[in-house]
Amino acid sequence: MHYSTKIIAAALLLFNSAWVLAAPSAQELVQQTADRMIAAIKSERAVINENPEHLYALVDEIILPHFDFERMSSWVLGKHWRAATPEQRTHFTQEFRTLLVRTYATAMGEYSDQKITYPPMKAAPDATEVTVRSEIEQPGGPSIPINYNLFLKNGNWKVQDVVIDNTSLVANYRSSFSSEIRRDGLDALIDKLAARNQQKN
Repeated sequence: MHYSTKIIAAALLLFNSAWVLAAPSAQELVQQTADRMIAAIKSERAVINENPEHLYALVDEIILPHFDFERMSSWVLGKHWRAATPEQRTHFTQEFRTLLVRTYATAMGEYSDQKITYPPMKAAPDATEVTVRSEIEQPGGPSIPINYNLFLKNGNWKVQDVVIDNTSLVANYRSSFSSEIRRDGLDALIDKLAARNQQKN
């Protein structure tokens, strides 16, 4: 994936584990939590500068609970998910989650207050799958469209894919992982992800 880390950071600052009494709509969730997450990063900037890995904990606690990693993992692996054992599915999902924690934390470390705008969302009131659109304004350049595909799970909205400038996060990883599995097998991919996740940035 060749996205600017600042763009990825802005894309992933939009989810927070804070809850309100009535579950907000998907777009309200995105907009309300963006401000909370940005404020959290600003307030802890000194700690992050001293210990960049502090971002891992923030991402894991604040952002990723709103992603459905089992669904994303099944889509990323495709036919290989269907052929995988329960143990392989569990291990892959764990390592894929950790990979995204590290990727997002690295991106967030370079976040620099890009302005985020939200075009009106088009969805039926009873829709169970929706797309929340946003645009990240870039000084001196065109805005970057970022779409969040969410679905309703047990009354809460969960992210199942992020599309950055018309490129799907799931499809991007699916293409990369599929070629590795064909070449070396699923266990080798899981081991490779585990080794990568153990490396220091």
